[in-house]
Amino acid sequence: MSVRILADSACDLPIDFYEKNNVTLLPLKVHINDREYEDLKTIDPKTVYDSIRNGSVPKTSQTSPLLFEEAFTRMAQNNEDGIYIAFSSQLSGTYQTAVMILEQVKETYPDFNLTIVDTKCASIGQGLIVREAARLAAENASKEEILKDVIFRSEHMEHLFTVEDLEYLAKGGRVSKASAFLGGLLNIKPLLNVEDGKLVPLEKIRGKKKVLRRVIEVMKERGSRLDEQVIGISHADDLETAEEMKALIQEAFNPKEVYISSIGAAVGAHTGTGTIAIFFLNQLPL
Repeated sequence: MSVRILADSACDLPIDFYEKNNVTLLPLKVHINDREYEDLKTIDPKTVYDSIRNGSVPKTSQTSPLLFEEAFTRMAQNNEDGIYIAFSSQLSGTYQTAVMILEQVKETYPDFNLTIVDTKCASIGQGLIVREAARLAAENASKEEILKDVIFRSEHMEHLFTVEDLEYLAKGGRVSKASAFLGGLLNIKPLLNVEDGKLVPLEKIRGKKKVLRRVIEVMKERGSRLDEQVIGISHADDLETAEEMKALIQEAFNPKEVYISSIGAAVGAHTGTGTIAIFFLNQLPL
């Protein structure tokens, strides 16, 4: 029996990915104007971005404990082994909740073989790891082989992103308040990255074109064998800039694939509109 892969919606893969690849979806929650939605299942990113433009402040909450309990129990009863590839524990309580529920389920099913990995990644950085794990699972790789790949990619995934306005990330406590003044100021664009699962401002750059060019420079500094990689781009309702970034990446590195996805409702509620994020490995598995 192949290994079951589970992923939460913060990995920003489209809904049909889960169905086509037999991956279990664990949606985070999104709250807009006192209504609760399940990311990907009952709300799409466009709804979140439109509500932000209309002055709403969407909130998010972690995957429900009940959903974890149901998914884990079903797997335990079916004697399935699995790997849950989780959103960074530094950005959500989802990972900690999953660990707690797994312990509870194992009290009833002590032989249940599920491993939960804190990727310290977000958006398509996490999504690229899920994609590769699903591919390996479909090829009937062993749990140990898949787990080794997931952990390696989690440790070597680079995140580079720029936002239209840091205010959204600051409001949600995702970056320090001190850096929020940059948003919208004299066309200054912040370039951020992820360090140990946390969002950290890297540089201030004037103008969008310069930011995109700087991303290419940082990729050259940090990336490894980029021509052999699948490079990810996610965007918050700005496909045009994502395509522009893709063209620059293809010209500079000619990678195996450039995968573009929308930033989902849960992550997008914190980034606001116009965010562009780029993901690649600083080292490749042997």
